[in-house]
Amino acid sequence: MADTPKNPAEEQQQTESAPPKKSRRGIIIVVLLVVAVAALGFWWHSTYFEDTDDAQVSGHLIQISARIQGQVAKVYVDENQFIHKGDPIVDLDPRDFQVAVENAQAALASAQANASAANVNVPITDINTGANLRSAGADVSGASATVQQARGQLDAANAQVLQAAANNTKAQQDLERYKPLVEKDVISKQQYDAVVAAAAAAQATLTSSQASAAAAKDAVGVAQQRQASANALLKYAETGPQQVAVQSAKAKQAVAQVQAAQAQLDQAKLNLSYAKIVAPEDGIVTRKNVELNQNVSVGQNLLTLVSLSDIWITANFKETQLKQMHKGQHVEVAIDATGKKYSAVVTQVGGATGSVLSLFPPENATGNYVKVVQRIPVRLDFTNLKDEDPNHELRPGLSVEPKVRVKD
Repeated sequence: MADTPKNPAEEQQQTESAPPKKSRRGIIIVVLLVVAVAALGFWWHSTYFEDTDDAQVSGHLIQISARIQGQVAKVYVDENQFIHKGDPIVDLDPRDFQVAVENAQAALASAQANASAANVNVPITDINTGANLRSAGADVSGASATVQQARGQLDAANAQVLQAAANNTKAQQDLERYKPLVEKDVISKQQYDAVVAAAAAAQATLTSSQASAAAAKDAVGVAQQRQASANALLKYAETGPQQVAVQSAKAKQAVAQVQAAQAQLDQAKLNLSYAKIVAPEDGIVTRKNVELNQNVSVGQNLLTLVSLSDIWITANFKETQLKQMHKGQHVEVAIDATGKKYSAVVTQVGGATGSVLSLFPPENATGNYVKVVQRIPVRLDFTNLKDEDPNHELRPGLSVEPKVRVKD
């Protein structure tokens, strides 16, 4: 079938409407240049920032536990309840601890009374020991004088005994001489009776003198005993400073007992205060494990308080991203849960990579090493969290995407 001839006018119109090939090539080149410039600009702009999607909100999980043993009297909180710092959480039965406080108060009062008495006894002991020392000294002097006097009397009595013995000897000898004379009537009976009487008197005088000497000797013994007693009292009185020191030590011991009783009272009051468990921070109650009338022990975990007053971001950046990252750089944080952006700042770079800090660090066999880019945790602190998150919408564990500005 033969081709239909074209109309010259239509052919001319198609020729004019079709763009030339050079024009299309120019448009493509322009588009490519624009794309290249945009890509270059995007790349250049990206060098000002470092970002990661391996990041999450971190916070403190406070384990609320009992510091004393007791029975739960009241529970104030429920699971997932938001509480403020100082709000009551649990009350334990305080009666046992109130009794302990009363006992400690009584023990403190008794110790204070003993300390007062011991402190008063110190000056009294000092005065008494001084007076006893002076009195004992006087007694010793008097006893010494009495001994000397008794010895003088004993010497005089012994001299009288000697004199009476000599007189008695002479009288007895005279009596023996006068006996034959009276028998022969050489002397009168009257003279002989006088000699007999004189002999008897001399004997009586000797006996009396001996008795006086014995009494004087006994008096010396009594005086010596008194002197020994006075010396013993003097030696005891001379221990006055030691007695004062002992009493002072007792007073100090009593004061120490007061301090110990005060410490026991403070501990009892402290234990009583532990019967009321309050929130240490603002937060949300989770993992509640306490019920009414439950008996709890010391250190038993009652619940977990998720603190919302101190939260931050832990971002795991690749080691290749840390070259220009340092403390104080501004960070823009996007959080998926709220759809908002928050301001933060780089606070510190972790001390080791995540693989090293893991429970089972990887160990590559010799000759089989494969280099893997490591990640290091970087802490980012919010700079204006009170204004940007007034309702505490952020929670530990939420995923975030931080963008750190590493160039100005």
